[in-house]
Amino acid sequence: MTSSADSLSTSTLSTPSHEFDPDAWRLAEIIALAADDRKAADISVLRVTDISYLTDYFVLVTGFSRTQVRAIVEAIEDAVEEELGRLPLRTEGKAEGSWILQDYGEVIVHIFMPEERDFYNLEAFWGHAQRMEIPQIQSTQF
Repeated sequence: MTSSADSLSTSTLSTPSHEFDPDAWRLAEIIALAADDRKAADISVLRVTDISYLTDYFVLVTGFSRTQVRAIVEAIEDAVEEELGRLPLRTEGKAEGSWILQDYGEVIVHIFMPEERDFYNLEAFWGHAQRMEIPQIQSTQF
């Protein structure tokens, strides 16, 4: 008798892709530019493809009020839907508005109020990730 684990082929197992995915990068760019358009601060794009199974990119941004954080979220949703015809797979934290997470699969977006961003310090946690630059963004800081 063969167990179901024995009958799995290696082609069904998920492994991270260490290659550059232009579609994931374009999604990250659209997200970062939409956040910048709503005056988000400290926009960081981290490429985590080589170090995480979760996603290819994190986009981290700061808003200075719950209203601005929600406006950033809506701008991102609108831009991604308009450009790529996609909506986030899930969104968390929208009711509270101090840290909202948008999961697009290959890109996860964190929109923080300053206190939450400082407290959780995801840039330090993912410090070994490659920081990506989007030249059109004025507020990106490294």
